[in-house]
Amino acid sequence: MDVKQSLLEKFRDGSFALCTDEQVARLLRLNKRESTGLRDILLSLCREGELLTDSRSRFGTARQFGAVQGEFLGNERGFGFVTFGDGSPDLFIPRRATSGALHGDTVLAIRVEGRSGDEGEILAILQRGCKEVVGVYRRERQAGYLVPDDRRLTTEIYIPASKSRGAKHGAKAVARVRSFEGITPVGEILEVLGKDGDFFTEELAIIRAHKLHEEFPPDVEAEGERQERRPFTQKDLIGREDLRRELVITVDGEDTRDIDDAISISKKGETYFLGVHIADVSHYVARGSRLDEEAFLRGTSVYFPDRVLPMLPRSLSNGICSLNEGEDRLTLSCFMTVDGRGRVIQKRIAPSVIRSRHRMTYTEVTKLAERDAETQKKYPDLVGFAAIAAELTQILKRAREARGGIALDVKEAKILYSDGKISVPDFERTISHEMIEQFMVLANESVASLMTEKKVPFVYRIHEPPSEEKAQGLLSFLSETGVKANFNTEKVSPRDYAEILSRLEGSPLFPLVNRVMLRSMMKARYSPENVGHFGLASDCYCHFTSPIRRYPDLCIHRIIKEALTDLSGTKKFEGFVEEASIRSSECERNAADAEREVDGLYLAAYMQEKIGEKYEATISGMNFYGLFAELDNTVEGFIPMETLPEDRYEFLEDRHILRGLKHSYMLGERVKVEVVGVDWGMRRANFALLGKIGSLK
Repeated sequence: MDVKQSLLEKFRDGSFALCTDEQVARLLRLNKRESTGLRDILLSLCREGELLTDSRSRFGTARQFGAVQGEFLGNERGFGFVTFGDGSPDLFIPRRATSGALHGDTVLAIRVEGRSGDEGEILAILQRGCKEVVGVYRRERQAGYLVPDDRRLTTEIYIPASKSRGAKHGAKAVARVRSFEGITPVGEILEVLGKDGDFFTEELAIIRAHKLHEEFPPDVEAEGERQERRPFTQKDLIGREDLRRELVITVDGEDTRDIDDAISISKKGETYFLGVHIADVSHYVARGSRLDEEAFLRGTSVYFPDRVLPMLPRSLSNGICSLNEGEDRLTLSCFMTVDGRGRVIQKRIAPSVIRSRHRMTYTEVTKLAERDAETQKKYPDLVGFAAIAAELTQILKRAREARGGIALDVKEAKILYSDGKISVPDFERTISHEMIEQFMVLANESVASLMTEKKVPFVYRIHEPPSEEKAQGLLSFLSETGVKANFNTEKVSPRDYAEILSRLEGSPLFPLVNRVMLRSMMKARYSPENVGHFGLASDCYCHFTSPIRRYPDLCIHRIIKEALTDLSGTKKFEGFVEEASIRSSECERNAADAEREVDGLYLAAYMQEKIGEKYEATISGMNFYGLFAELDNTVEGFIPMETLPEDRYEFLEDRHILRGLKHSYMLGERVKVEVVGVDWGMRRANFALLGKIGSLK
């Protein structure tokens, strides 16, 4: 056994656990000459991943240090946090303790004594996260550097001249990092995107940064086209319910291109018969096929103002799987019998074939529900349909409220881009939006409960209750604002939250409490374990209704069809449902981040044309640097601290207050602002505060 191996054994058996090289030398009774080179051997074992060393020059195994694996999330000021997948609290990592880790790296970290109990130190980098980086190329003499767009990546990438791909100084480019050895990572230019600052170059840079794909591999496109050309035969209809003579319609936005859900409805006495018919994408996308592999990789379609990056090729998403008006389409239907109190008294799922009678828009259905004479004349066969659907919508809405469903007032910006112009219409939620939402939620619940009864492997959509810490924070905040609330923070229920919002309906405090409550809640995700959906007050929930654009829906369609024909055959999905849940949740988060960044880019361009205009707004956030204010059309801007009336303010984070000696600002307050500029780096508008509007009290 050589010296290195002998040392390693001593560390493994605990003899040298957490010793410095000097302590090891003393334990081995080495003289000064013999101990020369001992530290080099120990550091060599660290480089090989056998040992770790900390800032106190101690050596040991990961277990001896109590090191835990996590992901490092960097900050542009050099520090960062390590997050863990098991829900453990994040560790704050000071700049001095990052050990060269970069944003996105998988690391081993330990908790250390610091100013707070959540401080840590990174001991080892297990895997680099930033293998491809988007940024601006800066040429210097015979070489160059790529300055990352992502400010959380705090180091430049050195680009040798031979690896620059002809990039010019100031070009936006994508680089692959080849080596992390030394002070500066070394890489090569993969793609030159265009000129830094060009609007569409910036959009493309966001797409590349999130590793999204505009085009499909040729073999995936070819497979999609083959499926689209498949003739419709009698064999495809075996075992399917033929609904082609039924009154079935689709309801979508005017600009929707992938139509994957349709509805049918009727009423007898006080009983409603609702059918939700979803495109049977799994008929065309076989498990393990190239189409399936690519769909799993993408996880979801991604929507930008000027384009869609679909999960499936357009030959499927806009073609054979889209429930186009007047065309025969294969579907998977959920049939629900609902009583006058909104309870599902009978439910079943069946493969089917439909022929959509009408492609309706939300605007048209809203007009029908409001008995607009011109629209009723245009669609006489839908007059009764719309009336019954509107009735059932209100029944389901009341039933969910009675169960404790949380009706948060969450606005979403609708950014339109057409003929080179950007517009942001005022947010509007109509009866038709509620209609489709209620019907789809009911179908999702019904499908999930049916599959739970069959005890098959499944992908659930879960929304866990707020943590005790978050719930306690909300309770304290409500107490400070004078809102009476008394719930068990260890076991908060949806009804607790719903009742608070119900009592505040119409109050100036409602938007404030609505925002703080939203921030106290967990994020919904996919899971093979059913823990219910807190926000919907649902014991059992899934995503069944959008298999064209979401992989979890496609996954459970396969499971459902298997369960309907051979229950034992669902066992083959046991391992895959966990893999699909994790991957789908990751893709969803990545897509949401990309959509938010691109929306910010478009909103910045939109607000550039509004400089000098004045608006009413709501304080939507705050930090140590200023206030965020949201216009009524959901556009958000920033009010820098230095532009506020006083020189010094205190940020009371738990109370959501920015307080000065004479002025204070609270989340949810109404203010008047002026657009004074656009921060392109942060992709947001800058506002000047003109004053408050009214009071919360």
